[in-house]
Amino acid sequence: MSEPKRPVAVVAEEAPLRTKPSIYPEPFASRMAGRLKRPLGDLFGLGNFGVNLVHLAPGAVSALRHAHARQDEFVYVLRGHPTLCTDAGDTPLSPGMCAGFQAGMGDAHCLRNDTDEEAVYLEVGDRSPGDAATYPDDDLRAVSTPAGWRFEHKDGTPY
Repeated sequence: MSEPKRPVAVVAEEAPLRTKPSIYPEPFASRMAGRLKRPLGDLFGLGNFGVNLVHLAPGAVSALRHAHARQDEFVYVLRGHPTLCTDAGDTPLSPGMCAGFQAGMGDAHCLRNDTDEEAVYLEVGDRSPGDAATYPDDDLRAVSTPAGWRFEHKDGTPY
């Protein structure tokens, strides 16, 4: 079977939206309302790292506050003024600012849009096998498997 035909270049804002708005189980998935992701890395068949163009409506959050065991993450703000929420507290961001999250450091993070304007940013993460994520504010943990992310309660029972 041949590989699917990949584009050479695209207008990022016109790339298809992620088919499933959130991979979190309920009751967490509905908390991602107002977040739209365009998986640009997948569009080009990138396997070592992912790139998403993310739009956050006013009041929306990027993700549950989380920390990865093996996956580095990076965000670059294009438009708007999201707030970076980390263990150290809240940091206002503006266009041109960026932030990085080194794997294994345990500093849980997410972006929150507290403004009345849309925020848009690039999100980049590697795809290290055997990753896991912790969620200090929620009864959730995630383990990366060859079949995708498996979500569990903190006591290990599945969702």
